[in-house]
Amino acid sequence: MAYVWNQGDDDVRKVLPRNIAVPYCELSEKLGLPPILSYADCVLANWKKKDPNGPMTYENMDILFSFPGGDCDKGFFLVSLLVEIAASPAIKAIPTVSSAVERQDLKALEKALHDIATSLEKAKEIFKRMRDFVDPDTFFHVLRIYLSGWKCSSKLPEGLLYEGVWDTPKMFSGGSAGQSSIFQSLDVLLGIKHEAGKESPAEFLQEMREYMPPAHRNFLLSLESAPPVREFVISRHNEDLTKAYNECVNGLVSVRKFHLAIVDTYIMKPSKQKPTDGNKSEEPSNVENRGTGGTNPMTFLRSVKDTTEKALLSWP
Repeated sequence: MAYVWNQGDDDVRKVLPRNIAVPYCELSEKLGLPPILSYADCVLANWKKKDPNGPMTYENMDILFSFPGGDCDKGFFLVSLLVEIAASPAIKAIPTVSSAVERQDLKALEKALHDIATSLEKAKEIFKRMRDFVDPDTFFHVLRIYLSGWKCSSKLPEGLLYEGVWDTPKMFSGGSAGQSSIFQSLDVLLGIKHEAGKESPAEFLQEMREYMPPAHRNFLLSLESAPPVREFVISRHNEDLTKAYNECVNGLVSVRKFHLAIVDTYIMKPSKQKPTDGNKSEEPSNVENRGTGGTNPMTFLRSVKDTTEKALLSWP
């Protein structure tokens, strides 16, 4: 990423030399990941404990690799990781949910759904710490450049040529929160169907699965064949169960609303301002409102948030 983008100015490399491209693509193939920086690379695998026996807290953690911009990347990557950790009990509850539906155990299902909702509340509280550690101007004008991919990029309209691997340039999306398997898993579990069609949120999220570790992709596939929770809750006509289901959906809505606020703070507002550091170049105006994954983040996130809200069940 550093080689291709340099500092985000006009000195962008269109060819990745074979001495980087060949081993990088071979390694990516072994890992089952595309040959570009992904969420799995910069968030899920990019951490260590300062004190190995200490807790998994921001204060006791550091990142393994960094980009220019001071501690901006540490804040961005570690807070994102801590959001994943806070939401992880939701994933652990999924087998309990599926089992409860199969056994038609309403109380067990209600408790498991409540546990999922609680973990989402904690995840949102951690998410709020992004503002404590990440400066919007530095993120937009420095770090974001290195996270950008070569799909839907005005600076690399044909993509990047991986010398010695492919004869034609390839287009790959940059790191994106859409590559997080936790929130896609909860969408599948709760039966939340996003807007479909060409260049739709559903199509983008499906594409982002290709940037997840293979085990995560396989988990999502297996989840799609699990007993449908939403239909089961509707069929039971049980007030407490419906409330527990809605609690989960509202938890997702709350996280997604806050994500919209974060995108406004870190992308939309800085895109309208010149960088405070005169040495850093401005992003070209026609990609200012695009996320690192290649979408318009506000349009995408609003659609995802609205679809999630529509999944709420009415009672009675």
